[in-house]
Amino acid sequence: MREFECNVEAFWDSEAEVWVATSEDVPGLVTEAETTELLTSKLQVIIPELLFANEIVPLDYPVTINLNWL
Repeated sequence: MREFECNVEAFWDSEAEVWVATSEDVPGLVTEAETTELLTSKLQVIIPELLFANEIVPLDYPVTINLNWL
């Protein structure tokens, strides 16, 4: 089984004081967290769910997340 590779950009929103993540590879992905650790944890759950919801891959399909911190 191949894996789905997605690129995610994360940046610090100084007004809201949170890290924000988005991706052109994952339709609907916009999430935030107070720390990089929390954001990474959220992405590991949210990305497979969004890929499944958008009928891109099955729920148990392997996903590689390339996280680019801006």
